[in-house]
Amino acid sequence: MQSSKKLLPVILYLQQRLISTSSPLQGKRNFRKFLVYNKRGTRAVKEAQRTQLNPPVAIHKRGVRDTGVLINGKYVEIPEKIPELVVPDLENCKLKPYVSYKAADVVQSEFTSLDLFNAVYAQKVLEDFKNGKLKDDGSSEMPSENELLTPEEALLRARKTGSDIF
Repeated sequence: MQSSKKLLPVILYLQQRLISTSSPLQGKRNFRKFLVYNKRGTRAVKEAQRTQLNPPVAIHKRGVRDTGVLINGKYVEIPEKIPELVVPDLENCKLKPYVSYKAADVVQSEFTSLDLFNAVYAQKVLEDFKNGKLKDDGSSEMPSENELLTPEEALLRARKTGSDIF
């Protein structure tokens, strides 16, 4: 009976809903998930980062690569490591830098061999036919540069970079 009297406050305490206004971590935070590069550390650590060749805490570069190296405590630039931006001259360009979403979709069929023939040879063949400059086998009496190509040369030209731009 006396043991049940002792357990009564414990049972009542367990049945109560506990509400705490303090932080469940009691002031402890996981700072590893906060990316604060080069911000933490004492003045001595930051001084060591500036002055020592191999500091105890390395300086985080935020993904930027160095353009040189340290040789005997002196920074030497390497020209090959400096990025070079190659930008075309767009002075007389008719194109605008923005394409609106309201622009009409361009539907274009596949570029076939017939389309290639019409783009390269058709005009010359028609002119030769009208002027009567065709041989009995249908070839031109005065062939153009494109008509003189061998199949291998034509294939190499077709596979060149920029050959699809007319």
